[in-house]
Amino acid sequence: MPPLARRDVRSLVRKLGAHARPAQQKQALITIEWLTTCGRHGIDRESLVAIAAAGAIPPLVQLLGPGSSADVQTRAAGALCNLAQHDDNAVTIVAAGAIQPLVLLLGPGSTADMQQRAAAALNNLAKDADNQVAIAAAGAIPLLVQWLGPGATALMEYAAGAVARLAVNDDNQVAIAAAGAIPPLVLLIAPGSLALVQRNAAAALMSLAQNADNQVMISAAGAITAMVQLLGPGSDDLPKRFAATALKFLAYSNKNRAAIVAASASADVDVLKEMERLAI
Repeated sequence: MPPLARRDVRSLVRKLGAHARPAQQKQALITIEWLTTCGRHGIDRESLVAIAAAGAIPPLVQLLGPGSSADVQTRAAGALCNLAQHDDNAVTIVAAGAIQPLVLLLGPGSTADMQQRAAAALNNLAKDADNQVAIAAAGAIPLLVQWLGPGATALMEYAAGAVARLAVNDDNQVAIAAAGAIPPLVLLIAPGSLALVQRNAAAALMSLAQNADNQVMISAAGAITAMVQLLGPGSDDLPKRFAATALKFLAYSNKNRAAIVAASASADVDVLKEMERLAI
């Protein structure tokens, strides 16, 4: 953090309060969001720690509420998203009660920018196992799944990322499948998807494929052919590893294993060998 920002951070935080003038509050939000944004040299962890230590998180969470303007809610969600990149801050953000208002910002009454920042914040918070349970309990799964479909390009990366992290939890694997996530996730691993969207969708399917009932749905959605294609030349290594691991889970079923062998006959790669080499 630049020296001036360090010296003035407490003043910035005071301007987030309910008694600050709207123009001051907006400028403080803009500055905090900028100071916590990942720059050319990566995350400035000093800024993330200093701003949280100055007490910024509780007032930012308060600003997510319906009493704030859409612009203020959007910037507060963006600042919390950035702050949540630091694990200690994520704990403080959850303790301040951020999960429920962030989930509400995913809803249809929010602007696209608001939804995107809320999904990104939940994605960062969902790294933690306890938060995965709390986010699901707050009703996030159906709202995130709706943003996996066509027309939600700006949100797809974060929605798919949050779904992938939530899917690490066994109960969430069932809830995510029940919300209808599997068909759109399969579409998102196809060639032509944005790299990060494809990676997150493949990670989600890998976790979902650990559940036996989900294995049936994943296969029925055409995932085997899509995953075999993903193992071919031209794909990034990480999505390949996720696809290989998902196929390994699917291959526990003799029917799926036969489908994998059949799909590999027309592939430009030895699928069974790649599954063994790349599976996590």
